Amino acid sequence: MSNHTNDISHRPVKRVVIAGGGTAGWMAAAAVSRVLGKVLDITLVESEEIGTVGVGEATIPTLMSFHRMIDIDEREYMAATQGTVKLGISFENWLDTEHRYIHSFGFSGKDRGATGFQHFWLRGRKEGFASGYEDYCLELKAALADRFAHLPHGGINYAYHMDASLYAKFLRRFSERHGAKRVEGKIADVVTDAASGFITALKMENGDAIEGDFFIDCTGFRALLIGKTLGVGFTDWSHWLFNDSALATQTTAVRDAVPYTRAIAGKAGWQWRIPLQHRVGNGIVYSSRHVSDDEAREEFLGSLEGDVIKQPWPIRFKPGQRQQCWEKNCVALGLAGSFIEPLESTTIHLIQRGIVHLLQNFPQVVAQPAIDEYNARLDEELQHVRDFVVMHYHLSNRRDSPYWREIAEMEIPSTLRHRIELFRETGTVFHVPGELFGENSWIQVMMGQGVVPKRYHPTADAISPAELQRFLDDIRHHVQGNAQRMPAHMDYLRSYCPAPKP
Repeated sequence: MSNHTNDISHRPVKRVVIAGGGTAGWMAAAAVSRVLGKVLDITLVESEEIGTVGVGEATIPTLMSFHRMIDIDEREYMAATQGTVKLGISFENWLDTEHRYIHSFGFSGKDRGATGFQHFWLRGRKEGFASGYEDYCLELKAALADRFAHLPHGGINYAYHMDASLYAKFLRRFSERHGAKRVEGKIADVVTDAASGFITALKMENGDAIEGDFFIDCTGFRALLIGKTLGVGFTDWSHWLFNDSALATQTTAVRDAVPYTRAIAGKAGWQWRIPLQHRVGNGIVYSSRHVSDDEAREEFLGSLEGDVIKQPWPIRFKPGQRQQCWEKNCVALGLAGSFIEPLESTTIHLIQRGIVHLLQNFPQVVAQPAIDEYNARLDEELQHVRDFVVMHYHLSNRRDSPYWREIAEMEIPSTLRHRIELFRETGTVFHVPGELFGENSWIQVMMGQGVVPKRYHPTADAISPAELQRFLDDIRHHVQGNAQRMPAHMDYLRSYCPAPKP
């Protein structure tokens, strides 16, 4: 029988050490200090000399849930981060060149009984009186019209664009108010217990040791704790996601911010445009097998609007996930745990989900069942997000470059193939309860990229053509009216949360 008194793996968790700052580190510090700050000692270690990736400036609506959980005021947050509203993502040149569709955060139409709206729309399209699918979604129509307003009872779904560096500073102030401590310095070594392999301390370059009972690895792609020290392997997804490089920069704004992110496909990748109150975040994500760094840089710089504020900085990455994001007494968050290119703005969401799952399973003493549960839930979520991103490439009709021709030959995950085939044949969406992207997200992207179902549910034939037309017309007129009554997006934001003075 082991002596639990001397066994570090059975020691109560009282001291939490977060290795690395940036968005992941300070989100973790904010949540753990707000929820458990009265019973834990929380220390974050970061170095001002080590830069962060500096992207992840477009979010999805789940960030609102995170902010509600830790009581962050929306106006204060948006003013501090120069934030704007995001109603969805404009996908340009994905199905084909010169083609555009928007994946919005809203719901299209409304279901009748147990049957999804898309089935009634498909019958209306067959009858000749249904207009475009986008006409039945408020968030999509508002995005196209550059309009926004808060509506009663959560009547509009939205997310944010924000300055990532300002967000980290905002969360640092929040965390320190709730008891988290910050230590400046570089990590020289990670100390482990010889018997259990558990991490016991971070050895700093100045000789100090930051001891802890539980560690959160937010060291980015370096993965100093989970990878280098604990030896957890990485599952490579580059056979599904070809892009491995990026350039990012910031430019001055030349017009008012629109309430959506732009994702613009090119010949060997895609570019993002993220409009903030004071500037625009820009990036190009590309496959170094299909285009040289110099060619990508030239294409990128030639496409920018406004003056360059910060010279483009390079990012190298490998798409995939840690084989376990929780190993022994260490959890990896953010880039240390996984990377899926930010096509659907999921980077911050995956950090958030890791934090929420950790809080739900937070150990008094580290135990294997909690580790197994955490890893299983994160694994499921990562695979759902991966499939959703891969779908954008798979459904493209583009064949105008070696990159797109190779993608056309790519074998996709069987889980994704099933979803697409089910929708194409029946109009039904396969959906796992609790997964990130809802049915309407799958429908908007699949139809936006050319997948129109061959059939619809027979329930849609159970109502008369006249009743069906009234049903569709009522929804369309309601959506159109609400969108037209909203003010311009930036006019509304200027009154809602004025930007702080420089």
